[in-house]
Amino acid sequence: MSHSTYNTLWSEAHEELSCLLDEELPEEPLRPERDRVVFFQRLATFYVRYVQIFRQLEEAYDQSVHPQKRRAIRQVLDSVIGRVLELKNEMVEKEFSEYHYMDDIIQDLKLTPEDLEIPVPRYFIWERNKVLQDRERMFAAIFNQMDVTEKPPVMRTLTLERAIKIVQVAERARQGRLRAKFMREIHRDSERQRRAEEQEAVSTDQAAVCIQKVWRGFMQRKITKRLREEEMIFLGMAMDPNLSYPSQTELDTVNIEANRRTRQGEHEDDYQKSIGSVIYQLREVEGPEMKETMKDQIRQWFIECRDATGSFPDYPEEEDGGSALIFAEKTPEELAEELAAKEEEDANKKPKGKEETKEKGKKEKVNDEEEEPGLKMLPSAYLEDLQRGHKTFSEVWKNRNEIMNFSQRHELELIKEEKRKEIEVEIRKQVDELMRQELANWKLAVDKEKSGKVKGAAKKKKASKSGKKKKKDKDLTADRTIESLFEELVEQELLKKADNVKLKDYLGDYSYLGTTLRQSDIEPMPSLSDVRQVVALYAVLPLGSQAVHEKAPLVKTMLLVGPSGVGKKMLVHAICQETGANLFDLSPLNVAGKYPGKSGLQMMLHVVFKVARLMQPSVIWIGEAEKMFYKKVPKEEKELDPKRLKKDLPKILKSIKGEDCVLIVGTTSDPHSADLKSLCKFYNKIILIPRPDYASRYVMWKELIKKNGGEVTSDLDLSSLAKISDGYTQGHMVQVVRSILTERRIQQFPKRPLTASEFVSPLARIDPVFQEEEEAFKNWYAKTPLGKKRIKAALGKDGDEESSKTGSKSGKKKGKK
Repeated sequence: MSHSTYNTLWSEAHEELSCLLDEELPEEPLRPERDRVVFFQRLATFYVRYVQIFRQLEEAYDQSVHPQKRRAIRQVLDSVIGRVLELKNEMVEKEFSEYHYMDDIIQDLKLTPEDLEIPVPRYFIWERNKVLQDRERMFAAIFNQMDVTEKPPVMRTLTLERAIKIVQVAERARQGRLRAKFMREIHRDSERQRRAEEQEAVSTDQAAVCIQKVWRGFMQRKITKRLREEEMIFLGMAMDPNLSYPSQTELDTVNIEANRRTRQGEHEDDYQKSIGSVIYQLREVEGPEMKETMKDQIRQWFIECRDATGSFPDYPEEEDGGSALIFAEKTPEELAEELAAKEEEDANKKPKGKEETKEKGKKEKVNDEEEEPGLKMLPSAYLEDLQRGHKTFSEVWKNRNEIMNFSQRHELELIKEEKRKEIEVEIRKQVDELMRQELANWKLAVDKEKSGKVKGAAKKKKASKSGKKKKKDKDLTADRTIESLFEELVEQELLKKADNVKLKDYLGDYSYLGTTLRQSDIEPMPSLSDVRQVVALYAVLPLGSQAVHEKAPLVKTMLLVGPSGVGKKMLVHAICQETGANLFDLSPLNVAGKYPGKSGLQMMLHVVFKVARLMQPSVIWIGEAEKMFYKKVPKEEKELDPKRLKKDLPKILKSIKGEDCVLIVGTTSDPHSADLKSLCKFYNKIILIPRPDYASRYVMWKELIKKNGGEVTSDLDLSSLAKISDGYTQGHMVQVVRSILTERRIQQFPKRPLTASEFVSPLARIDPVFQEEEEAFKNWYAKTPLGKKRIKAALGKDGDEESSKTGSKSGKKKGKK
């Protein structure tokens, strides 16, 4: 596609964003909403519309080649992602559920379920490509050093009993084949005799009619089948076998996108070179003039203050803005009063601190009492950034004439405007140092006593500043490089390479009955598509962008709960692949026997979290997470000490802050054996993953058969296969497909197409996840904090007033963060 296509996409996104900002920030604040359903509808509508903007901006950012436009798009894109996460968090708090069903909103906005899919921004990987390549080299070097090579298979000697059994099996099979061949010949002879007797009784005319009947029936069935296939292709319910997939157009599109990304790199290099030359030019040409102008203005200010107040002013400190305060539109008297007021505040800050906090607390209580009852939207950390980004687009890019910039290279005038401000700040700092000295000399010449006081005050300030130093945690590995720590963790198998799977490989369809079931007061089980979206929102988007992670609602820990085989481990690896994160394995079985003793445990956690922070983003995986919080440790596992991390890990968890892109992900298929209270205290997000529903199974059978070399034809009844496989997990389905689609079976496809009956026998040998087991998971989840809130809300025990109060409190906490 052309440059204008992505420019149009960008402008359309900003038009929708402008409408949303007008609705979110009206001139008169909205009154609190008492009806929870209406309020949630408003939240959900905002969420869906922001997701559409997110999809448009992500596409525009990925394919735009103009370096300055890309920076403007990126600023808004990160803010939109953050706003989507905020709205998701608020929806969870108001509906008391991790999963939401918005069929009616999708219908009103004329969208499809695919439009709700959360895209994973491609720049997460593209911008970290060099770092990821270096990490791959480190892994390869460490594995080579460890001599990790595939060992040849060991030939085991057969025992006499085993050899006799093999001979017996082979001989019985040979005799069975001979017996079957003999019986087949007997049947053929009897059939041949029967046909000969029938032919003698049938006349020529009857034989001709019989042949015509069979032929016409065959031809009619063939024509009907062709017409049905054509109709299905026309309706888009079947693929045209004459077309190749992917088509030539799709291949061309992929090549064009790759070429545009290559051009992005070339234009970015040119842009960086131009920045260097522009900065040099501005420093050499405009720098001296800026410096002299600032000096003259500051000297003029000294004289005006002297004339107005009778004495020279104190020079503003660098922390307060330095001479930037002087150039603000204020008179010398106003500036002197402001500086004097600041000094008084600093002097009286300590004794008045407690009284002020008490007064503030009283005022907040009074305001809470005066507030009208109802539900309000929580304050956002991203709306100001969105307004700023939209304003930049409107003023700089919306009506810009780019007729002469067909190749979409950078614009020098914009670089000069941007860098001129930076150089002005840089020069101002140099001028401030010179003018402070000059002011001190002036004061010495006019009033020696005052200069002595100024020096004394300055010394006191410096002493107070030097005294305010935070204590840093002791670094147990200060003498070691990050590379050596990385190597040690790989050797101990605490740091692993993530499997090459993407989030889109976690197959599943949309839940089409969610809203209907909830209207009937039935809590639906989430679909695999819902699980995929929640993982993208809580794990992939925050880890992929530092700017988003710092200000978005902080998710430190996440627990994936579900039967074995539903893809929990696959999701962990997909998170790492989509964000380029490191994968640390602190599973109880993996940690057992490593770094023994209390000091060893502290060292292990220190090394893991140090490497995780310095080489972020990082995912710390705890498999079989229930073992860490066992109610009672089984006898056979006491030697492994599965509860080893229970005390120390929560302490380290408190040190993770917004700037640390580190996520702890636990997986469990047996949450009932863990202490629920301590488990829920450690994991602040608990995601229940069910067995796949009918729609997801249909999609999975189709994709798994294709992926493993099979062909989906009209002979394969996928609908029946999806129906009979109810209760089986993704792991079971993969196991069955791999057992059937052997090389020999794939070679037989032209003569013998695949049928659904072939899958019945392997499925019957596997125990499915029964309804009782799934109900047990649902009952367990109902005991978690969010599950309890959901039940109370459904029973009508939780009033709207209480929820609005809790909402406002949580909003204040976020504001403090």
